[in-house]
Amino acid sequence: MKTTRNLSSCTAVLVGKKATVDGSTMIARNEDAGGGINAKRFIVVKPEDQPKTYISTFNNFQLKLPANPLRYTETPCADLRNGRWGESGINTDNVAMSATETEFTNTTTLGLDPLVDDGIGEEAMLTVVLPYIHSAREGVQRLGELVTKYGTCESNGIAFSDQNEVWYFETVGGHHWAAERIPDDTYVIAPNQTGIQEIDFNDSQHFMYSADLKEFAEKNHLNKRPDSFNFRDIFGEDVQSDHYYNTPRVWYGQKYLNPEIKQDLKAAPCRSVGYPLIWFQLKTWRLS
Repeated sequence: MKTTRNLSSCTAVLVGKKATVDGSTMIARNEDAGGGINAKRFIVVKPEDQPKTYISTFNNFQLKLPANPLRYTETPCADLRNGRWGESGINTDNVAMSATETEFTNTTTLGLDPLVDDGIGEEAMLTVVLPYIHSAREGVQRLGELVTKYGTCESNGIAFSDQNEVWYFETVGGHHWAAERIPDDTYVIAPNQTGIQEIDFNDSQHFMYSADLKEFAEKNHLNKRPDSFNFRDIFGEDVQSDHYYNTPRVWYGQKYLNPEIKQDLKAAPCRSVGYPLIWFQLKTWRLS
C-alpha cells in the first residue's frame, strides 16, 4: 500500500556559471504549498497584457508600474482571488527571478522595524520587478528600492540570475535588505532562514543593501561583534526548530553535490543555519 506524506520544505538552489558544465547560471526552487490547494499555471505575459497599476488581491499592495515592460513568463495561481503569486519566470533579456524563499527575522529587529501589512510581498514581487529589469543586478536594485519605499509584509529570500551573475536578495524587518552575488565557482542551498553572512560594505561588486542598514544596526546596538557585520547573526532567527527543519536540507544538499566533504549533521553548531559556510565550491557535480 502506497502512502502519501505532505512535506513543507521550500528550498532554493543557486549555481554560478563556473560551477556548471556548460557555463550557464542556474536558480531553482521548490514550492512547498500543496499543489491541489494551490494549483499553478505557466503563462507568457505580453507587454500589452501587463497592467499599468498593480493592485494586490492578497494584501491590497498597490503600485503604478513603469511603461514599456518586457515580455516574460510566470507561474501564477490558477485561482487569483487571493493573490497572483507569479513565483518564477524569465524575461526576454534572459533575466530570471525566483520569488520567494520564506525566511524569518528575529523579534528584536521586528520590534524596531515592523513588517508592513500592505507592503510588497511574495505575491507581487515577480510581477512588478521581472518585466522591468535587464540584468540580475538591476533586479536587486529595483526590488531593494520597492522594499525601502513601501516596506514588505514578510521576510523572504529572492534569487536573480542573468547570463553572467547570480544574486541572492534577503529582506529583514519591514524596510531593510541585503543581497550578495554568488561567486562564479560556487553554489548555494538556501532553506527557510536568513543565509547571507559577512557583508563587505566596501565591495559594491558583490554586495548591495539598504542605504541605512549599517547605521540601523549600530544605532540600535544590534551587532554584538562590531569588528564584522554578519547579516544572518544580526537580523536572522536562531531557534531550535532550525536544527530539524532547515539544517538537514542544507546538509543533504551539500552531501549530494559535494560527497567528498564530510560533515556530521548531529555535530552542526547551534547557530541559525547550522553550517558556517552557505557558499560551497562545486568541484564534482556533473549534469547527467
